[in-house]
Amino acid sequence: MDIHEIPGGITADEVAKAHAHDAAVEGKYGVHYHKYWVNERAGKIFCLCEAPNAEAAMHVHREAHGQIAEKIIQVEPDVADLFLGGSEVNSAGAVLLPGGAADARDPGIRTVLFTDIVESTSLTQTLGDDVAMELLQIHDSVVRDALKGLNGREVKHTGDGIMASFVSAAAAVRCAAQIQRGLAQRAGEQSNHPVRVRIGGAAGEPVEHGNDIFGSTVQLAARLCSHAEPEQIVVSSVVADLCIGKGLMFRPLGEVSLKGFDRPVHAHSVEWSA
Repeated sequence: MDIHEIPGGITADEVAKAHAHDAAVEGKYGVHYHKYWVNERAGKIFCLCEAPNAEAAMHVHREAHGQIAEKIIQVEPDVADLFLGGSEVNSAGAVLLPGGAADARDPGIRTVLFTDIVESTSLTQTLGDDVAMELLQIHDSVVRDALKGLNGREVKHTGDGIMASFVSAAAAVRCAAQIQRGLAQRAGEQSNHPVRVRIGGAAGEPVEHGNDIFGSTVQLAARLCSHAEPEQIVVSSVVADLCIGKGLMFRPLGEVSLKGFDRPVHAHSVEWSA
């Protein structure tokens, strides 16, 4: 997957023409450009291709239209699909926004959520494997029901939590709130061993600073999850900004210092009630 950055933005028609030029010459280099995501306003294009190496992919762009990618990373197709979804494509090769207007193009931005069961290791030591497994199953059931209802995609199970991806930041926040409410309701009904979780969320683009798909977004979401208090949802300022006008309530936490980040990060907690 590669990223092109066009200062001043770019039109969908311009990208469609460039993609057609790629298709005309790609066979010469053993490359196939499958599809692309385009953020017209930001002037960013993310192309997914099958190629023997990054150099071959760059040769296609160079010959086809001269727009060389700023960055190319290697991705596993299955992992890309988990983050981005099946991706319906229009006749020009542009990925369409799931649930959007007929020809609304998907800019490729995703919100990543992490859940983490509070004190999972000590629960296992205190209650034993069987009870701890029952609590994990409660967590998994509540989280997966919420994901299903709000179009979230489970990327992986972390052992004591789940990482998920959303097209909509608002859906991600609503899912997080639903998880907390669901677990709180179960705790009220079965108070012996309540399952409490932290949740963290961040939003970003598929190709960022690192060499992994959504690498920076995943890292930030995981760190915000670790920073959260039990039963708290903490998200990045980007997530909060994407939810403006969606009827969701956030409380600013100011700048927080997170492991692995050189500078403090603006964070917000999500207001939810049982």
